[in-house]
Amino acid sequence: LGRVARVAALCRALRRCEDEGDEPAWARAREEAEAELQQLREVVRPLREPGYEEALRRKTERARKRRLRLQRRKHEARAAKEEEAARAAEREAKIDQWRAKCIQEVEEKNRERELKAAADSVLSEVRKKQADTKRMMDILRGLEKLRKLRKEAAARKGVCPPPSADEAFENQVESLKTLLKTRTELYEAEERALRVMLEGEQEEERKREMEKKQKKEREKLLQQKLEMDSKLFGDPAEFPLGHLLQPFRDYYLQAEHSVAALIQIRHEWDQYLVPADHPEGSCIPPGWVLPSLPTNDTWATAVR
Repeated sequence: LGRVARVAALCRALRRCEDEGDEPAWARAREEAEAELQQLREVVRPLREPGYEEALRRKTERARKRRLRLQRRKHEARAAKEEEAARAAEREAKIDQWRAKCIQEVEEKNRERELKAAADSVLSEVRKKQADTKRMMDILRGLEKLRKLRKEAAARKGVCPPPSADEAFENQVESLKTLLKTRTELYEAEERALRVMLEGEQEEERKREMEKKQKKEREKLLQQKLEMDSKLFGDPAEFPLGHLLQPFRDYYLQAEHSVAALIQIRHEWDQYLVPADHPEGSCIPPGWVLPSLPTNDTWATAVR
């Protein structure tokens, strides 16, 4: 196209020189135009050869396919990179969730251990105080016995203490016994309160363990249900919205989304309820009836 434009410009220059009567300029422009026209003929000559158009078309088609192939590879690489990034983010999220769960469990165990240690420490202190109180009661009883023995020994020698001394001793002993009894009751109340607290903590721990166990059981049952549904209806993640089997999947799972559909299905099933020992039928199974495994390679190929 550039050469055609230059030839056209030289032709206009020739006409202008011819109109002006400038023969030297016209001769130079003519030589330049012939040389440019010859080069243009050399460029255009292959276009007139047989098969060149088809070869050019094939070359253009190869270039187009190559360009599309590169674009597709680039798109697939970008999609794979985004998918890998999504998987990595999901793995990181699961790892963070698992780490947070582990940290929470460790913190709960540490708190329980600290609380139990503190309760045990307080309980040991209470028991120590109870032991001290019991020892003091034993000492008082020993003092009473010792005074009684000494009083009997003095009486045999003819020495009798005045009644005021006996009264003062008994008053002092009774005061001490009252004080020790009060402390004993207080320590027993503290011990009962601590035991109730420990039993409450143990009950809470047993309840948490039971809840964890029930949660694991529910997750296990849910996983079994998902696996069973996947075997019966296929994996939902592999089914696009407009998949061929989507109407069948919606039909067999309609009871999970509609109470009216659930009532209708139960009504239809209830028409065939029979006792377990009925000779002409059997009871409805409690769950899905899973298909048996393929018995030959042809069937296995069709299932896959």
